[in-house]
Amino acid sequence: MDTIHSLTKDYWNNRYENNDFSWDLGAISPPLQHYIDQLNHKEAVILIPGAGNGYEAEFLWRSGFEQVYVLDVAEIPLQNLAKRLPDFPKSHLIRQDFFEHQGQYDVIFEQTFFCAIHPTLRNHYAKHMFELLKPTGKLIGLLFNDVLNDNKPPFGGNKAEYETLFAPLFDIKVMQTAYNSVKPRHGRELFFSMQPKKH
Repeated sequence: MDTIHSLTKDYWNNRYENNDFSWDLGAISPPLQHYIDQLNHKEAVILIPGAGNGYEAEFLWRSGFEQVYVLDVAEIPLQNLAKRLPDFPKSHLIRQDFFEHQGQYDVIFEQTFFCAIHPTLRNHYAKHMFELLKPTGKLIGLLFNDVLNDNKPPFGGNKAEYETLFAPLFDIKVMQTAYNSVKPRHGRELFFSMQPKKH
């Protein structure tokens, strides 16, 4: 089976079952924590796709954001988040393929989801992010500015590639090397903020 069709829910569940998730920091990434600490709009409707163990969602929830939705194709990480946050609404834990998800969000956070999808799906990713955001919404997150792998996740990329990908649909407000990445990712992550171009 080729790589693009092998990245199924079973593939990701197996990785969690086997503790094969080296991308997992065990906590929210510092650049996203710093950004969230500056957010005041607690009523914002927020999506975290490909959320894995959902540390960003946990931090948001504990910070008073109640309209947080977590999306993942694998069931195990959603269960892990539910165990850590028993009061988190079960209806906000969505096991679904990102590309099949529908909704309208004020903020979408990207954290190691983009690098988990096959590079041939990146145009589709950009288009679907545009569709999921309200016209005034924001796509915020981190992208690897590194080569990484070409045959399995995580798949890498670079700033020029990302700008070319997103510029047709988004106004890129910020895309720069994150100054506060965790040590193993220092100098290898781009923090970005972008908004949908006018429909």
